[in-house]
Amino acid sequence: MDVNELIQKAAKLHANGLLTGQIADELNVSRETATWLLTHSAKGEMTGVPKDIYVDWSGIGKSSFRLRCLSDALSNIILESLEDSGQNADVVVGIALNGVPLATLVSAELGAELAIYHPNKQRWEEGEKAKSPRGTLSQNFSGIEGKDCVIVDDVITTGTTMNEAVEALENSGARPASIAVLVDKKGLEDILGVPVKALLRVTRVDRAD
Repeated sequence: MDVNELIQKAAKLHANGLLTGQIADELNVSRETATWLLTHSAKGEMTGVPKDIYVDWSGIGKSSFRLRCLSDALSNIILESLEDSGQNADVVVGIALNGVPLATLVSAELGAELAIYHPNKQRWEEGEKAKSPRGTLSQNFSGIEGKDCVIVDDVITTGTTMNEAVEALENSGARPASIAVLVDKKGLEDILGVPVKALLRVTRVDRAD
C-alpha cells in the first residue's frame, strides 16, 4: 500500500466518524502520521511526510487460527520475561482496540485474568482544550489492584500509549511486570522500567545524502 492509498483509507475512516487516535490505531501508525494523512487528504499535497512504518496485520486479524498461533508465541516470550524478573502474570491487560483479541487468547494460555485498557488518544481530537491525562480501565473485566500485570498490544509506534498504560496501572495499585507486542517500531528495551518483548523489532535506516 502506497502513501496515496493510506491517505484515501484515512479519509474514509474519518468520514465514518473515527477520531484521529482511532484512525492511528486502525492503520498502526503514529497519531502524528494519522494527522498528516488527514491533512493531506484535504490539501492534496505531499510535503513533510512523517517518518513512520505502516503495519498491515489484517491477514492475521481475520483469522482466529492465526491469532491463536501468534498468541502462543506472545505467551512464550512473556513467560521468558517473567522468568527473568521473578514476577507472575495475574492479569493480562489488552490495549484497546487491536490488543484485545491477542490479550484474550494470551490470558487463556497463561491461565490469567483479563483486563482492558482504553488509551487516552482514542478520546479526543487535536485542538480540544480538555484532555484526560490518561485513559481508563474497563469496569467489565478484571480488577488489577495488587496484581502482577502483563500488557499486550499489537504494535508499539511511539511508546506514548504504553507509557500511559504503565502509569495508569501503577496509579491503580497494580505491578506492571512485562509488555508484549507483535511489532515494536521503536526498538525499546523497556518502558518506565517494564521490559518490552516483541516478536518483531523494526529498525528504520535512513541514508544520509
